[in-house]
Amino acid sequence: MKKVLLLLFLAISTTLFAQLPRNLLTTAERVSTFDEFDGSIYMKGRYKESSVIDEKSGTYDTKLKYNIYTDALEFSQGSKLFNIVKVPTTHARIDGDYFYYCDFKSQRGLKRDGYYVLVELTDKYRIYKKFTLKIKEPTHNSLTQAEDPGLLRMITTYYLEESGVIMELPMNKKDMLAAFSDKGNELKEYLKTEKIRLKKEEDLIRLVARYNALKSTDSNPSQSLLSNRDTRN
Repeated sequence: MKKVLLLLFLAISTTLFAQLPRNLLTTAERVSTFDEFDGSIYMKGRYKESSVIDEKSGTYDTKLKYNIYTDALEFSQGSKLFNIVKVPTTHARIDGDYFYYCDFKSQRGLKRDGYYVLVELTDKYRIYKKFTLKIKEPTHNSLTQAEDPGLLRMITTYYLEESGVIMELPMNKKDMLAAFSDKGNELKEYLKTEKIRLKKEEDLIRLVARYNALKSTDSNPSQSLLSNRDTRN
């Protein structure tokens, strides 16, 4: 899968590797709000070897880190902090993860734009994951008369996407079978025989592939995987 994603990046880039041009950057300010919290606003604490791929100008090697709180790809130059421009034509690879800025919509037409990491690519659908923060504010401990620090925890959510429309993929069997209810019996058996664990990324990809294969055997094989879905998201 990593090889497929790399080929996708190379197909839309040139062989030029140079310093990041200024038009791909916007100025940014360091977020200090959560300095005393346990956890981090970053996916990874350190800057990682990365590539920025701009469809118009080329590919640039640099070091980036992803700020979950601001949903931004950060670049540091000396004491100055920048973000990579948030446009669909500029992408980035950070330490093996492929970040795309996407203008997605939910099944109800609500905007769901932001950075998504591509984890599976087929002719019919894509699977992305998105990172968000769960923030627990500091609290006063009445027993110790001390302040318990706040807590930051990264949440990973997976989405199935077709033609710019996304559906959140449930991470438990009951909700997943309800989401794919038209093939519920077959998928229930598949979950059991293949010992699928939905919280494991590889298994989640396998389940969606199985659902796609089952749909392809219908009398109308071109039917969307997102049809007849729960539209609460």
